[in-house]
Amino acid sequence: MKPLTLCAVENHMLFSFSPLGVSPLKVQMPALSPTMEEGNIVKWLKKEGEAVAAGDALCEIETDKAVVTMESNDDGVLAKILMEEGSRNVRLGTLIALMVEEGQDWKQVEIPSSDAAPPSEATPATKAVATSVVTSSAPSPPSAPKPVTSGPLRLSPAARHILDTHGLDPKLATPTGPRGIITKEDALNLLKASPAPKAVPSVVASTPPSPISAPAASPLPPGSRPNIPPLSVPGKPGAPGTFTEVPASNVRRVIAQRLTQSKTTIPHSYASIDCDMAAVMQLRKDLAKEQIKVSVNDFIIKAAAVTLREMPEVNVTWSGDGARALDSVHISIAVATDKGLITPIIKDAANKGVQEISSNAKALAQKARDGKLLPEEYQGGSFSISNLGMFGISGFSAVINPPQACILAVGTSRAELHLCEDDQTLCTKQLMTITLSSDGRLVDDELASRFLDKFRANLEKPQRMALAL
Repeated sequence: MKPLTLCAVENHMLFSFSPLGVSPLKVQMPALSPTMEEGNIVKWLKKEGEAVAAGDALCEIETDKAVVTMESNDDGVLAKILMEEGSRNVRLGTLIALMVEEGQDWKQVEIPSSDAAPPSEATPATKAVATSVVTSSAPSPPSAPKPVTSGPLRLSPAARHILDTHGLDPKLATPTGPRGIITKEDALNLLKASPAPKAVPSVVASTPPSPISAPAASPLPPGSRPNIPPLSVPGKPGAPGTFTEVPASNVRRVIAQRLTQSKTTIPHSYASIDCDMAAVMQLRKDLAKEQIKVSVNDFIIKAAAVTLREMPEVNVTWSGDGARALDSVHISIAVATDKGLITPIIKDAANKGVQEISSNAKALAQKARDGKLLPEEYQGGSFSISNLGMFGISGFSAVINPPQACILAVGTSRAELHLCEDDQTLCTKQLMTITLSSDGRLVDDELASRFLDKFRANLEKPQRMALAL
């Protein structure tokens, strides 16, 4: 009998029956964001047998927000990678690698029995099943099922619908239901085993009735049903009515969860206002002559931040017990990436000039598209702005980003003719529609209206707040 050794790893007592085993240092899937529940292993930055120092980058992990580099907390040697690159949906706390202390033989690392086989790897039985599935989907046509001729045919309504829609012979189905009934599952199994589904002949619509007499509609072919859309069945690419499952990424799943949470738990209120952008356009031209390039969105960010500083009752978030007033004005800006929408934060925007805001916004947007945002760069905003004006959208309503109280939706600017009050003549104005979505629990309609009025005043007179510190 092998001697029993006892070792302690991370306050957990582990029993090992290997006389030569080296006690490992566990590397588990960490929580790299407050909303993270699982992650994907993108790339390992260290190889097995390579020395690791505390603070060294071990691997890149895709969280629900971005791709984040995971750093080592210990010195040692990376002994065993349990979750290979490309492993998806790895739950928090899952063992992803093992390390050993310096000077120990990493090849003799003790692998805990419960974590010896990574969940992402298939067991031999599973691989055999997978191989058989691949073999069955080879180009060679499968043999057709033998007809079942004993006894009368009994079909459920769903089974009859499937068989008639795809032109399949009910006698080929193997009944598994009570009293020999062909069930929906039997029909689907027959459909999957069929070499090529036959299209049901389209029923020619009868001609409109004439004023004198309407000809009788031609009877349907025996055993056929009215021409209806085919049943949606996965796994048959190119066949009518089929579809392809597209797995959602971690980012998409979190976006879906938060949007659902926002629309189902937050009472949204909406208010819109038109802002005259003539002064902003002129100031941009003047700054461009001095080689200072800023966008319209930079002025909008600045105007929103200044307005929040002037109206702190809007600069709040919702907690379980009520409103939570915030000391600083941090503006979240919506950035579209290939993986989904993310909102990096321009911190202390009210105390920054438009040029600094522009520089921060460009850098954050690029990091967001590259998936390199740090958690502190997209967590903790107090107010969000989403701008679709560059796509020609005239106006829209955005969904609040919880726990924030408001989000500002910005449309494109447009030229409109208006009657000038001074000389009663027609003049052209560059108007932009701004829509505020507000949490009715924190910002009521009257407060939202005052905020929009103050915001418009700041935006239409940018000289007094554009470069203010």
